[in-house]
Amino acid sequence: MKALDSVLSLAALLPAALMLCTAAGLSLHRGAVRPAWKALRAASALGLLAALAGLVAVVVGAPTPLAPWIRPTVPGTAVAILVQALGGVVGVFSARYLEGEPRQARYAAALAAVLGGVQLLLLADHWAVLIAAWAGIGLALERLLCFYADRPFALLAAHKKRVADRAADGLLVAAAVLCWQAVGSGSLSDLAVHVRAEGLSVPLQVAAVLLVGAVVLRTALMPVHGWLIQVMEAPTPVSALLHAGVVNLGGVVLIRCAPLLEHATPARTLLVVLGLATALGAGLVMLTRISIKVRLAWSTVAQMGFMLLECGLGLYTLAALHLLGHSIYKAHAFLAASDAVRHTRAHALRPPQQPAPASLLAAPFLAGAVVVAVGSGWPLWWTGVMALAWAPLLWVPALPPLLTGLAATALLTAVARAAHALPLGLHDAPHGVLGLLALAGMAVLYTVLVALQWRPEALRSARRWSYAGFYLDEFYTRWSLRLWPRRWTPARPTPPTPRSATTI
Repeated sequence: MKALDSVLSLAALLPAALMLCTAAGLSLHRGAVRPAWKALRAASALGLLAALAGLVAVVVGAPTPLAPWIRPTVPGTAVAILVQALGGVVGVFSARYLEGEPRQARYAAALAAVLGGVQLLLLADHWAVLIAAWAGIGLALERLLCFYADRPFALLAAHKKRVADRAADGLLVAAAVLCWQAVGSGSLSDLAVHVRAEGLSVPLQVAAVLLVGAVVLRTALMPVHGWLIQVMEAPTPVSALLHAGVVNLGGVVLIRCAPLLEHATPARTLLVVLGLATALGAGLVMLTRISIKVRLAWSTVAQMGFMLLECGLGLYTLAALHLLGHSIYKAHAFLAASDAVRHTRAHALRPPQQPAPASLLAAPFLAGAVVVAVGSGWPLWWTGVMALAWAPLLWVPALPPLLTGLAATALLTAVARAAHALPLGLHDAPHGVLGLLALAGMAVLYTVLVALQWRPEALRSARRWSYAGFYLDEFYTRWSLRLWPRRWTPARPTPPTPRSATTI
């Protein structure tokens, strides 16, 4: 039995080891392309099986004879399964998408490195591992973003992300130093024990604010969101990987550091304010965009703001559920972008159906009634936030579709309620005052959206500002180029490799 427990425990580390070893091997690969893709698919399949075994090990409570800087958790291993599955799908899609392109083995190596870094980050129980894994993910992702090195906007997006990443690394290192001095150890588990026993000192309060700043930079909240929009110059599977997995890691880190944030009111206030502002601003910009991929990118920015808002409110279980659902949705949306174009064109040929004014006004109250009936016991402000978030499901032009919207609202509420009943090891820490602030912000956002649905012409006067993202990215672009000047000459397009050389 002990041998079986040890094997199951080591399985938690196997996905990271498999993907990193695959990345090292593919980076040295100079042969035919097809064997490289086969190696990536085999490693992804084995990594998925290992991740499933790791989840079993954590659920049954098997001992973990791993290094002290590694600690698998139920939420971490669940996300690891999702990441490994999505990574395998992205790899298969990439092999078809890039057929005939040069440097495919380099692409596959970078993809494996990103997946391996994410798996390592999900296991991190030490500041050094967390910082190194997150930095490694950024470096590997940069190679994917610059796959088409002859596209200036791809190079600009990678440069802006590099500036944000280096700033985030500096903030994380500063937070780690403060926590290490206060606790006497770099272990995140020791930090949680210290906080529960002695509370938060001033250095730990500062460390929490620095951690939030680093997460904001990595998660592309406004006003440093521009690189996430401009990575549309990269191949579509890279966009799917980024929006479905990598950009969500900020939520994972905040959930992992929940004991530090629980009593850090300044840090949580910063999360709530920036999350609300991003959800409102990005949601308005998204309404003006026509391009399918760009609209999806702005949707991701808005969703990241809402997810960090949930973390700031202490709703970690809801944030974890949001993270999983958003990852699956965005992966499907980007990989099925061609279908989205067809659906959009078909929808444009049909007569527009505007929501009935009565449904716009009654939606939050009906959604609130459903939330109270299905998820009774939640605080009033919590119920209000969820009702406003799900109210657009009840924007219908007539009465019959209302039943479908009510069923969807009830199902989402039941899923959220069931997630809170599962032994995930997450401990929510709701903050009443911040919850009222979030409720007021959500009410403002809902009022603006209702006004735009009721009178679409109201957006025309502000369309230029909204379409331009309120010019926030322009300021960040100029600042990043002045702070870290960079001159580049786009590479000349490499002629495609003959088809016979890519299929041997």
